[in-house]
Amino acid sequence: MGLAFSPAYAENGSFFVYYSAANPRRSVLSRFTVSPDTLLQADAASETVLLEVTQPFSNHNGGQLAFGPDGYLYLGLGDGGGGGDPHSNGQDLGSLLGSLLRIDVSDDPGQPPGYRIPQDNPFAGVPEARPEIWAYGLRNPWRFSFDRKTGDLWLADVGQNRREEINIIRKGRNYGWNIMEGSECFQPGSQCTPAGLEPPLFEYGNGEGCSIIGGYVYRGSRLLSLTGAYVYADYCSGSIWALRRQDGVVTEQLRVATLDRSITSFGQDLQGNLYILTRGSGIYRLSEPPPP
Repeated sequence: MGLAFSPAYAENGSFFVYYSAANPRRSVLSRFTVSPDTLLQADAASETVLLEVTQPFSNHNGGQLAFGPDGYLYLGLGDGGGGGDPHSNGQDLGSLLGSLLRIDVSDDPGQPPGYRIPQDNPFAGVPEARPEIWAYGLRNPWRFSFDRKTGDLWLADVGQNRREEINIIRKGRNYGWNIMEGSECFQPGSQCTPAGLEPPLFEYGNGEGCSIIGGYVYRGSRLLSLTGAYVYADYCSGSIWALRRQDGVVTEQLRVATLDRSITSFGQDLQGNLYILTRGSGIYRLSEPPPP
């Protein structure tokens, strides 16, 4: 579901994998290392399990892993599935489900293998709250990314039936699920209140697609027309969009391409170039249109 290389990979050969497992159904975060004689071959026997989360259903398991500019590892967990978050995990600070986690997985010779809680995590020391949580109220944070220039954390949260949303994630904020779906009450007519909830930066309805796929703010050199724009897609429609914001407000939103494939994720190389991943149909790149 997710993979991230240690910021010190060249020195320690460590990388992290988040995957689904069965019997019992659970999500697993593990550390692996490469064989000592090469940085290209992983050692399957090197697995150290850091975290296991029981999953009540088989869907909405989230999956993104990424190291932030602060050196900590961020992990997105869905609400556990079942449709409508029947266990209300998204609003339960005592559950890791429906949250974005932030943990310290740096090597510490004085500590046993595992992870530590950064002291400035918003719920560290809060009774009955999980200290790993950085933000909560999420349905299925399938993909998120950090802007490599500003450090902003962009997260695309997959909706239930009506709204797909993009959020700028901030420390300790509640992003509304399952009270809200996007900017609407999840249960129509429930007269829910958005007070205390963080609204999405942008959202779209099911007329544009059915499952948002988060991408990256483009900081490469190949596609100058996209510099500074957040590029994302939809799994069902194959649409690829570019969004710009200024002072917290969306100033531009354009469909830049359509791919007749099921887009599942984006990739980014060290130069900031973007790659579009599809379900069983290859990896693609965007290119500038030819001059008229």
